[in-house]
Amino acid sequence: MARRLTARGQRRRLELLDYAARQFATNGYHPTSVTDIVDGLGVGKGVFYWYFASKEELLRQILTDAQRDLRRTQRQAIADEPDPVRRIEAGIRASVAWLDANRHLFVLLEFARTEERFAPLIRQGEEQAVADALPHVKAGIAASMIRRDDPLVLAHAILGVTDRLARVLVLEQGRPADEAGDAAVAFCLEGILSPTAAQRRLGQR
Repeated sequence: MARRLTARGQRRRLELLDYAARQFATNGYHPTSVTDIVDGLGVGKGVFYWYFASKEELLRQILTDAQRDLRRTQRQAIADEPDPVRRIEAGIRASVAWLDANRHLFVLLEFARTEERFAPLIRQGEEQAVADALPHVKAGIAASMIRRDDPLVLAHAILGVTDRLARVLVLEQGRPADEAGDAAVAFCLEGILSPTAAQRRLGQR
């Protein structure tokens, strides 16, 4: 239920969201109870239920806010860049940097992907991410900077590579975001062939 909140109420709501997100990421969504959250913050359950109808609603809001903030970060990173390929690169790097800076939210996004009740929300966010990337891919194709292929497939590939490398390198292995960003950019823009092999393959066509 939407409520008109004072500035103090907005701060309290954000405190609940941030504290719960970190508890869910550290201890797990299912083991963490509403009591754990309110006790950790030193407030009563009435405060929690003033802002959220349930623990599930709370996590849904955390996931929605996280996806929205990631998109905002991506848009800011590419806002002043006229080159579509550089926009794609900047978007990849911004995504990996955000996931690195918000690892607790990254953990929750990955968890939600595996839960039937939350998975549709993650899929919706992924579909929006593809829709966001598509115009830049199409612009790159139109400028002959990206190979002429199905732009939807290319957009999915870019996002899939970025997400996978961020998950493995940043979240699982704890490697620097710059390293994961470099790897994602290199693969998405250059592929797996060496320049010599790429030229040889082109010559064989």
